[in-house]
Amino acid sequence: MQENTLTSERKKQLLTFCKAVDIKFKNLQLLDQAFHHRSLTNEKKNIKNNERLEFLGDSVLGIVTAAYLYNSMENPEGDLAKIKSAVVSEKALAPIALRLNIDKLLVLGHGEELTGGRTKPAILADCMEAIIGAYYLDSGYKNAEKYVLSFIIPEIDNVCKNGMKDFKTVLQEKYQKCKKQCPQYELISKTGPDHDQTFTVSVKLGEIVFGPCTGKTKKQAEQNAAKLALDNFKFD
Repeated sequence: MQENTLTSERKKQLLTFCKAVDIKFKNLQLLDQAFHHRSLTNEKKNIKNNERLEFLGDSVLGIVTAAYLYNSMENPEGDLAKIKSAVVSEKALAPIALRLNIDKLLVLGHGEELTGGRTKPAILADCMEAIIGAYYLDSGYKNAEKYVLSFIIPEIDNVCKNGMKDFKTVLQEKYQKCKKQCPQYELISKTGPDHDQTFTVSVKLGEIVFGPCTGKTKKQAEQNAAKLALDNFKFD
């Protein structure tokens, strides 16, 4: 889709988004592409999706976050890695995307729209990364860095203030205490290309199964399943 084919309404939406998040795009076509989910290109072959931009944005997000943590904190490597993992996760990015109204700008295929894709955490997080990738290409590293830090610093502060919850450890401790058994995790599926995989995991407590839950890594999917179990299992 070329920029000059964008409708005036779409341009207005994109410019409103830019103003809200304090960024400026020279090429609105690139920004528009960042909102195009792969389900759309499955139906319309002449439209580019945001997967390549997401791949790039994921790396930019990672280096910006890692550099900020390194320069602003004296914690050991293990602590920095845990904080980074928490704030660049699907669980952290998806709520940010909703606050920025990214869900309203997503362009999805008909099938994905019908199944609630507009509010799926994985799609929202991927779009966040695609926007970062697009902004890096459009305006360079420094501007992309400023945009990333605008929402990552509050997340880092929140993690440092409230601590990092290891839901798997908490679940194991609580379940062993009341049932003398360990939770059993099962990998249901692993989908997507090597650079952008989605893991689906469930956890079994006795005969009760919680999930499936997804994550960008197997560990994250297990953490999400553990949290679901903690929120819903009645520990005696």
